[in-house]
Amino acid sequence: MSKQEVQVNWLENMAFEGLVNGHKIIMDADEAVGGQDRGPRPKPFMLLALAGCTSMDVVSILTKMRVELKDLKVSVTGDLTEEHPKHFFQMRVKYEFWGKDLPFDKLEKAVNLSEERYCGVSAVYQKVMDVTSEIIIHNI
Repeated sequence: MSKQEVQVNWLENMAFEGLVNGHKIIMDADEAVGGQDRGPRPKPFMLLALAGCTSMDVVSILTKMRVELKDLKVSVTGDLTEEHPKHFFQMRVKYEFWGKDLPFDKLEKAVNLSEERYCGVSAVYQKVMDVTSEIIIHNI
């Protein structure tokens, strides 16, 4: 079993410095709740974790399939509950691929493999909420 650890150190007011794999990330709250908006709020990092995890998988899989991408953009939108504790109850992943004559079947297979087999973030999220996806191809 392997372990990973992150650390958060309080800076001032509502600002915190996160330490992840030796990289520093500043998080802060909105001014309305005592912050100074020095960095993003913590909850959107859940969306970023999913986007990053699946993006890396998809690029790796498509490289092995010899699919030549010009670009890839993955957007994740999450819907929050109204009641406290506010949490995501649904996420939608949009994969946008750019390239010439991209094979939809291979793109779809790469996305499915990531979502169903390789992306640990997706695996956890799918146990507790609805996670859907769509694929958009831009031929250039």
